[in-house]
Amino acid sequence: MSDIWDIYALKYAERNSRTRADSFLFDDDHASPHDMDYFIWVLRSGDQTILVDTGYDIDEAAARNRPVLQSPAQMLRGFGLDPAGVETIILTHLHYDHAGSLKEFPTANLHVQAREMAFATGPCMCHDVLRMPFTGDHVCDMVRALYAGRVSFAEGSAEIAPGVETHLIGGHSSGLQVVRVRTRRGWVVLASDSSHYYENFLKGKLFPIVVDSADMLAGFDRLRDLADSEAHIIPGHDPLVRRLYPGLSADRDDIVVLSADPLTGL
Repeated sequence: MSDIWDIYALKYAERNSRTRADSFLFDDDHASPHDMDYFIWVLRSGDQTILVDTGYDIDEAAARNRPVLQSPAQMLRGFGLDPAGVETIILTHLHYDHAGSLKEFPTANLHVQAREMAFATGPCMCHDVLRMPFTGDHVCDMVRALYAGRVSFAEGSAEIAPGVETHLIGGHSSGLQVVRVRTRRGWVVLASDSSHYYENFLKGKLFPIVVDSADMLAGFDRLRDLADSEAHIIPGHDPLVRRLYPGLSADRDDIVVLSADPLTGL
């Protein structure tokens, strides 16, 4: 069994009507436009496949008025993966855009931090501002999966497979975890929402949706500790990712190869 993985980022949605005020809590230019991409990630090694996050589906897109370009399930089918056959999913956290469409993956084992499950089902959800990034139906899908014996909990760090690790960061959500992956170019870290953009961790800027500011700031240093270099850290929503990494084919950039060397420097 190989411990060297390929990583693919699949862009399924975008929001291009945002400003920098939506991305940075403290900034000297809150008015300028600031686009956001939405990704899911596929890890492959030989005949092994691991999905990182499940995105949000058409129903959620309508409910939040945030259209998708393709549903994550559609994208995966176009990529050659049957969602119903996916066996292993890492959920970085349970916000709507990372743990939606779980019903498309009826047999997958779901890996999540115990702290995140407790947060999403506990008294903090009495507060509108903390509950806003979650969707009740998605959390209920997690509970159903738990009672079906399909949820595995981590408390801190865990090895999901040789060459694939999860590490608790927190900050943006109480139990947010990142994914550390051994690739042919070294250890790459899928930061997910521990750093939405390169600018977050490179300049120490907080994202406005934050449960614990100290955890988010400490998380930027933790990303550097886990990755082989800053060029091995992949932020969760930055359109720059699609310009830095090669596309799966020459005529499209909605699927890029993160295990390849970046095309340019940061």
